[in-house]
Amino acid sequence: MAIRRRTVAALALLAPLALLQAPVAWAQAFPSKSVKIVVPFPPGGGADTLARIMSPHLAKAWGQAVVVENKPGASGHIGAEMVAQSPPDGYTLLMASTAALDQKNVKGFAPVSLVSASAYVIVANPKVKAGSVKELIAEAKAAPGKLSFGSSGTGAASHLSAELFAAMAGIKLLHVPYKGTGQAVTDLLAGQIDLMFAPAQTAMPHVQAGKLKALAVTSAKRASTLPNLPTAAESGLPGYEALGWFGLLAPAGTPRAVVEKLSADANAVLALPEVKERLLALGSEPSGNRPEEFAAFIRDDQSKWTKLMNDLGIKPE
Repeated sequence: MAIRRRTVAALALLAPLALLQAPVAWAQAFPSKSVKIVVPFPPGGGADTLARIMSPHLAKAWGQAVVVENKPGASGHIGAEMVAQSPPDGYTLLMASTAALDQKNVKGFAPVSLVSASAYVIVANPKVKAGSVKELIAEAKAAPGKLSFGSSGTGAASHLSAELFAAMAGIKLLHVPYKGTGQAVTDLLAGQIDLMFAPAQTAMPHVQAGKLKALAVTSAKRASTLPNLPTAAESGLPGYEALGWFGLLAPAGTPRAVVEKLSADANAVLALPEVKERLLALGSEPSGNRPEEFAAFIRDDQSKWTKLMNDLGIKPE
């Protein structure tokens, strides 16, 4: 009986230690099956491009397949909701952007890592006469509401960046929302819309091919990846700044050890020379960080855009 009591007591002492070690063991074993990255927009946009650049390198690091799945709709909220409702085990991730998150649904996620936070590029169809921001503002003032711009949806960064521009410039532009950046760029190339405030990785290949013209970047300072493009602030709209970001999130409740591993591995991929080279060639700057840093970044970003939406009476889809 004494031996039995000593055995039970020993197991009782070991139990807390086992619980402490369990998350570490779980993280070390993760992943043991394929991982899905949900892109809440159609193929061809910035989130889709970044997910597909990163996925083969993550697959190599994990020794498991990494599948990119597009779930577009409602400015990214349909795909975001799908991930938020997935099992919190790290096997279903979201490649999010400004549009996919709001103050209501952000609580459904555990931030993993920022992937890229870069200037948008103000691009125009060649039929637009303006060749600079100053000329664009003058053209818009001469014909209020005539110039149209496309976005990946109401409340998306590509929408709000243009609305901020119009408000500060005192002009009226016609907003044409799409289900994703790729669809908007297709119509921009065809001349169905006039302008876009687009992710560099989506717009610049068309600019380099001579199919679109770039007027400016939306950052406060010139982008290191696009040093020859002026900022909107320096070329006609002082004080203007807007950034587009993309990042990985897991469902809320995902074990901390798994979130930390996902973050570390994503940062390692973003630091690979071949990945950095591809992103920089597209005008997108790799911006990996830790989960708590990404969480703070999201809070600050949401605060800025929520104020703008409230001021202008914009309601997301």
